[in-house]
Formats: sequence, structure tokens, C-alpha cells
Amino acid sequence: MSQRKYAPPEKPDPPPLVLLNPDAAGIDVHSDVHVVAVPADRDPEAVRSFGANSCDLHQIAVWLKACRVTTVAMESTGVYWIPLFELLEAQGFEVQLVEPGQLASCGARPKTDVLDARWIQRLHSYGLLRGSFRPPEAVLELRGYVRQRAMQVRYGASHVQHVQKALEQMNVKLTEVVADVTGVTGTRIVEAILKGQRDPKVLATLRHEKCAKSEAEIAAALEGTWRPEHLFELEQAYGLLQFHQRLVTECDQKIAATLAKLEDRAGGKQREKKARQRGRKRNDLRFDATGPLFRALGVDLTEIEGIDVGTALVILAEIGVDVSKFPTEKHFASWLGLCPMDHRSNKSQKKRGPRKGKNRLAVALRMCAFSLSRTLTANGLFYRRIKSRVGARAAITATAHKLARLVYRMLKYGREYVKQTASEYEAKMRSQVEKSLRRKAKALGYELVPQTATTA
Repeated sequence: MSQRKYAPPEKPDPPPLVLLNPDAAGIDVHSDVHVVAVPADRDPEAVRSFGANSCDLHQIAVWLKACRVTTVAMESTGVYWIPLFELLEAQGFEVQLVEPGQLASCGARPKTDVLDARWIQRLHSYGLLRGSFRPPEAVLELRGYVRQRAMQVRYGASHVQHVQKALEQMNVKLTEVVADVTGVTGTRIVEAILKGQRDPKVLATLRHEKCAKSEAEIAAALEGTWRPEHLFELEQAYGLLQFHQRLVTECDQKIAATLAKLEDRAGGKQREKKARQRGRKRNDLRFDATGPLFRALGVDLTEIEGIDVGTALVILAEIGVDVSKFPTEKHFASWLGLCPMDHRSNKSQKKRGPRKGKNRLAVALRMCAFSLSRTLTANGLFYRRIKSRVGARAAITATAHKLARLVYRMLKYGREYVKQTASEYEAKMRSQVEKSLRRKAKALGYELVPQTATTA
């Protein structure tokens, strides 16, 4: 018996692409050369190569204006795009910064600089590229200072390790008797050693009165070998640490001056002063930033459990106060890389982990989420509940996602944060579990009866 064959249904032809940006140009950015492509009808030589010097950048702007170009898309390559982006934006062009992943997802193509520039120009003319998020000009200056400060803190942390290494090589067990080598007690002892003091009993008298270890315990740990090469290493490491600390102070001065220049969005509202819950740490801001941050943001983000003044400063420096470029809080969390990605093919759907990347704001929110792990707050209970189900790593991401949504709502609507106590959160979770059980029991033909009623 012959099997009947059915012809597959004819698929309709896809609609043609509509030219949305006829005055679009594409630029392939490199460290020493920029390849620029304009529409083919604007110049006989539609693709040109320019140098990367300042005079070459001005020539690019002049040629684009001669070709009647109004919007430009360029690939984000390292930091080489920044001078050209700022120049074209100052010249009145609408500039979009495109991540390389968008170009690769639009189809395979031959790989040369000229073809890359043409490909960017073609995709941008059809409106197939999305520009990366970039805060306003007033926030960019603050972002530069905050990122520079974070880099100096990171460099200083490496020299703290060098100080500890030099002490261990001399068998000076300072790290075993004090919690922080760069604290009050540790700093006093290290400076006395560098000034020539070698008597352990004299060094032990420099302990702070709140130090957990006694003078006898500290003196026993400070009997070192005092070799000259190790002392020289300690001197250089401590000098570099102090140098980076001075640079951090200079960054704080710039940050304070920039915050004073930002627009006052508080509208005359006064921030409630809160008592400091912990002592001042070595890398904390050297000035009181709570008031300037409240005036610049219009809301007090430190009311959210886990978010401190440093994190609020990172939020302001990375995204500013206008979150309208993110339509919803889900878009904002997706931009941060704090939500799972969906991979769909035909009728199958697979969930993957969060998008990989080093978004500075996402890193700060993850650190805030980890700090909530042992707190008796609603967000802390949320972290522990998620951790019991999927583990600590996923719980940190989920809690950071929750913090991101709270930040988005406060910045978008300008409302104060309503705190939820731990008991209120537990009651809410209990109510949700009971509601779910009642729904399942009803579907199976049963009815839930409270235990007290059964006992009576």
C-alpha cells in the first residue's frame, strides 16, 4: 500500500525591511583607525578610513555633515569609542553605542573592517540596532570619579596583602591578634616598627583599648626576626598603601564637589537622621554624603535594607535619577543581568542562568544581598528562604534582583520606602502557603480544617 505524501504548506514571503533611518552612518572603531560608512548615494566613496587623532575625528564630523548624516551607530570597542562618541554628540549627531553581540546576532557575514562598517550602517538604517544605556552628561562626571575611587581602593587592597606578607616573613603574627592590620592598633604598631621600635612589650602598649587581645598576647605575637630586606618590603608596601589612601581622599573631594552641582530633586523634603549602626571603615567615604545623595536622588535609598551610602552613590553614578529609558522594572533587572535568560527554539524553551557580565551596579547589589544573609529583616528572610530551595548563589542573585526592583520603583515614582518587619513578612508567607494548600485541597475534593478546631 502506497503511503500518501503531503506537500508542506507554502510559507508566505517575509515582508520587506522598511528604511527607518535613511541618514544613518556606521563606524567600526579601532585604536588607530576608524572605518566610516555612509549611504551609497551620498558619496562615490561611501566607505572611508580615518585616523584616531583629534584632527582625524574632526574630519569625520565634517565628512558626515557633508553627506547629510544625522544619526550614527558605532561599535563599543574598549575605551577607543569615547573620544569619537563625545565629539560627534557635541557636534549635534544622534549617536548610538552598540554592543558587538547585536551585530553577531543579525547573521553571519564576511569579517573585514570595511564590511563591518557597511554592516553597521545597514542595520542602523533599518532600525535593527539598540543603543546602549548612557546616563546624562551631569552624571558622567560623577561616574568617572566614583569609578576612579573604586580602582584606587582595589589597588590599596593589594598593598594590604603585601604588608601582611612582609610581617609574616619576619614571623610577626600581627594578623593573628588583630582583626584588621590597617585598623587603629595595626596602624600604630606598623608605624612604630618602621620608626625603629623592636621591643614587643613597648609595641603591645599601642593597642587600642577596645582590642580583644591583651597586651601579653600581642607582645608574644610581635617577637620577629627583623631582617632588613623584609623591613624594606614592609616600608614600601605601607608607603604605597598610604599613597592610595591619599588618592582616595582626593577622589572623595571631587565627588563631594560634583554632588553639590547636581539638581536638587528633594523639593524641600528633609531626610530623617538615623543613628550610625556600625563604626567607620577604612574605605568609607571621607565626607557625609547622605544629605547630598538625598537631594540629588529625591529619595532616601538607604532606607532599603542592605543598601548603604556607598551603594546609593554607585546607583546615582551608574544610572542617574532618570530610569525612563527602562520601560519596566523587568527591563531594568535584565539590563543589570540579574534575571535568567530564556532560550527559545521552535516549541522548546530552556532557561539559562543570568547573563554574564561585570555591571558595576549589579556587583554592588549582589554585595548588598550577601550582607543581608544573617540579618533579621524581611529581605534577610527572603534570602534565607530562597537559599533553602536553590542554594546561596541563586539566592544572592534573587535578592539582588529584588533590591533592583525596589530601587527602580523609588526612582521612578519618587515614593518613600515602606519597611516591612520580619514578623509581617513571615505572616505574609504563611498566608500564601495556606492559600496554596487550600486551593490544592479544593481541587482534590478535600477541605482544610485548622488543627485547633480538630482538637476541640
